[in-house]
This record gives sequence, structure tokens and C-alpha cells, in this order.
Amino acid sequence: MATSTRKKSNIKVVEVPQVDSYGHRQPQNLDMENAVVGAVMIEQDAYGMVSEILKPESFYDHRNQLIYKAVQNLSLQQKPVDMLSVTDYLEQQGELEEAGGPANIVALANGVTSSAHIVYHAKVVQQKYLARQMITFASTVLTKAFDQTQDVADLLNEAEMSIFNLSQNNMKKSAQQINPYIREVMDMISKAASRTDGLSGLSSGFEGIDKMTSGWQNSDLVIIAARPAMGKTAFVLSMMKKMAIDMRQPIAMFSLEMSNAQLVRRLMGNVCEISGEKLRNGQLKPNEWAQLDARVQTMNDAPVYLDDTSGLSIFELRTKARRLVREHDVKMIMIDYLQLMTASGANFNSRQEEVSIISRSLKGLAKELDIPIVALSQLNRGVENREGNEGKRPQLSDLRESGAIEQDADIVCFIHRPEYYGITLDENNRDMRGMAEFIIAKHRNGATGIVKMKFRHEFARFEDLHETQYVPVPQGEVTISAHADGFQPAFSPEDNPFAPGPVGGPDEDAPF
Repeated sequence: MATSTRKKSNIKVVEVPQVDSYGHRQPQNLDMENAVVGAVMIEQDAYGMVSEILKPESFYDHRNQLIYKAVQNLSLQQKPVDMLSVTDYLEQQGELEEAGGPANIVALANGVTSSAHIVYHAKVVQQKYLARQMITFASTVLTKAFDQTQDVADLLNEAEMSIFNLSQNNMKKSAQQINPYIREVMDMISKAASRTDGLSGLSSGFEGIDKMTSGWQNSDLVIIAARPAMGKTAFVLSMMKKMAIDMRQPIAMFSLEMSNAQLVRRLMGNVCEISGEKLRNGQLKPNEWAQLDARVQTMNDAPVYLDDTSGLSIFELRTKARRLVREHDVKMIMIDYLQLMTASGANFNSRQEEVSIISRSLKGLAKELDIPIVALSQLNRGVENREGNEGKRPQLSDLRESGAIEQDADIVCFIHRPEYYGITLDENNRDMRGMAEFIIAKHRNGATGIVKMKFRHEFARFEDLHETQYVPVPQGEVTISAHADGFQPAFSPEDNPFAPGPVGGPDEDAPF
């Protein structure tokens, strides 16, 4: 009689620890994990239903991690996914025994009859994974906080970075049907049509700029860049004067370079038309004292919120910006300037990588708060090495430290003052002294071009062309009227050094 011998299985059963070293039970639901893994091996469309919810590390059981990763890789390679293909893949990777062997795979597949509730099961598994991540994060912070050698500021930055990454990595937004957005856009169009100024966004206070941009738009990241001494800070203070002091729009400014007192002194010179030198040394004539006393009254109770925290991190900014919008209804945030910010708490291979994270986070913050964010930026030295007014005019390639700034920004603007480089006449022999160019080089939703402006150096103040100045009357009466014809249409295709797309229209084809 023939006898058959069965080879004894040497499969090792991997026991999954249920508690950690502190005796706490880790958040987990192994039954639902097994149901998800089993379902993706028996139904063709099951993996597609959970692929955006779960990653291999979402599973608590290491065996399930390996099996789900095998399913993931087979799907990416567009190969069939079933018990046999998963078993074969794991064997090729040398991970079959670690995954519990063929018997475990068969048991998982046989343990479910359909994928009817797989999305619900997957969400439970993901929630348990997120809870474990939070426990790990909290335990790490707790341990380091007890360590007397740890710098508390560094630990705080690290904690901010960790919780930010945790929220970003687990933030999922599903696709939405178009109808609600049609209604939202129609409402926006109706509101724009009802405005007498013809703007759809927040007025900058400069007529020429508003003509080209239709105002600063909510959720836009606006970059204003220039070489040192071109007047970046002077420009945003001039804009702050118009927006917050004249029009009483709540504005916040984060200054990483200058103190709040220095900013207010410069803003005071701008508003009162008194030179910064006289405001520093106090050597004012009697009529200037009267002018200062009268015009400074317009600054009282202005909705201007200043923060001069040095070395501000993007995570501190998010917290402060949310509070300003919530408590003071701030309509726009300005940052002076981007390259002085940090993304502390993470390791970067280069400064360019860190600046990329900062610019991406600023764009995300603008979308979250639904307000425009205006960030100043430095340019590299390439401008200095070019000749002539055309050569000195900044280009997108001059943005310092990161091409990601150009990619993330909705609008990229440059400030150019030919007089700074000793250029006093243009190509038509017109006087360029006291003239400035506000160059819109990238505009995701509109035209590109140049707005001609005046720059009054003694007051560090930008103005529209033909803007009526304050009348210096002893009584201190203040009257302002603004009129500008300094709008220059977008470049012709021959002159435009900025946007490769259709000139004068949306800059949708600008390089990213």
C-alpha cells in the first residue's frame, strides 16, 4: 500500500503586540484590517476604493502591511491582484514567510465574502493609524520636554513641524460636484458688477495697479520682489497707508527685518510727508510740527496690526494669522520678507528646499484664510550684471533661492527704479528721475505689464502718477484725491521677457 507523507509546514505565526511598553493598548482594529486586506485580494475594484485612504503603514499588523504593499505594487504595475499573484509577489521579494505564509493569505481572502463595506472599514483603520501617530508624537515631545539638555525653543519648533506634517499628510479632500461652485462664482460676479470701482478684489489704493489686477484677490499669494534699496518696504507701507489708514481696511504686517517702532516711524513719514531723517533727529520746523500733529491723527485707531517677531517660522505665522483673521477680521497679510522666515523643526538638504516649503505653506495659508497674502522677496545679483534699463529690469529668473516661489505665487511683481542705477532718461529722452516701475511679471488670472509710478525718496513713498498731494495748511486739514493715468498695457509679444503665454491675457502657460 502506497503511503504518502506530508511535509510539515514551517510557517511561523507572527504575534502582533497588543500593548506598548507602558502597558497601554495601541489603537487598532485587527478584524477590520483583515477585512480590508482580504477584500482587496478577492474583488478587482476594491483596491481603487481604498487606495487614497490607506497606505501600507496605516495597518497595525506588520503582516497586513506587507500584503497591502504587495497589492499596491501589483496595481501600480497593472497586474492582476488575487491570492496567487500576491503570494507569488511576496515570495519573489523574500517576504512571504514574514507576511504569515500562504496559509495566512488564504485565510484572509476566505475570511471575507465581498467588499461591500470596505470604505467604512478602511476609514476606521486610518483613524486608528492617526491615533497611533498622535500618541507617538506626544510621547516624543513628553520625553524630550523632561530632558534638561533640550532647548525649549528648538523643541517647540520641532513639535510645530511634526504636528503640521501630521495634519497635512492626513488631510484628504474629495472631489466635489460643480453646482455649488457655479453659484459661488455667479455670486462673486454679481458682487463685482455692483461695485462702482469695477474691482473684484481688495483695492491696493493704486489706480494703475488695480486696473491691471482688479484688486488683490482672496486666496492669492502675491510676491513683490526687488533688489535691496529699490523700496520694497516703502511700497508696502505706501499701500498700507492707502488701504488701512485711508480706506480703513484691516491689514496685518509681519516684519522680520525692522522693529514695529521703525515701521511706524517710516509710515508716519509717509503719511505726514516729513523726511525720515527729521523724524529720527526731531529737528522739525514749527510748521512741520503742526503738520505732524495734524496728520498723525489720521493714524489713530487705524486697523493696522504689526508683528516684528524675528526669525518667524511658517508655523508661528499660521497660528498668528488665524487669530488675526478671527479676532480682527484682517483682510490682507503682508510679510517683510520671505527669505527671513524659517521652517524650523525639520531637516532640509538646502536652503532652497526650506524656502520651497515656506512659499508652498504661504499659498496654502492664503487659501485656508481666503485672503490675499503679500510677501516681499529678495532678488539675486543677476540684475547687477546686466546693462541698460532693459537689462536692469528684473526677470522671473532673478528670484532668489527658489524657483518654487514663482511656481506657488499667483502674482509675481517687481519694483524697478532706473534712477537708482544712474539711468535718468528713457529711450525717448524723457526724464526718469523720481519714476518707478511696478512690473507684473506673472499673473495667473490676468494680464502682465508695467505700471508707471512716482517715488518720493524723501518720504519713502510710492504714488500714482498725477496724484494730488497733501496741501500743507497750518490747520492740518487733510484732503486726498487720487488719479492715475500711469497704466501701461501689457507687453507686446516682442518685448515681454516674462510670460511665454498669450500676452495681455491670463498667464496660464507661465513656467512652473
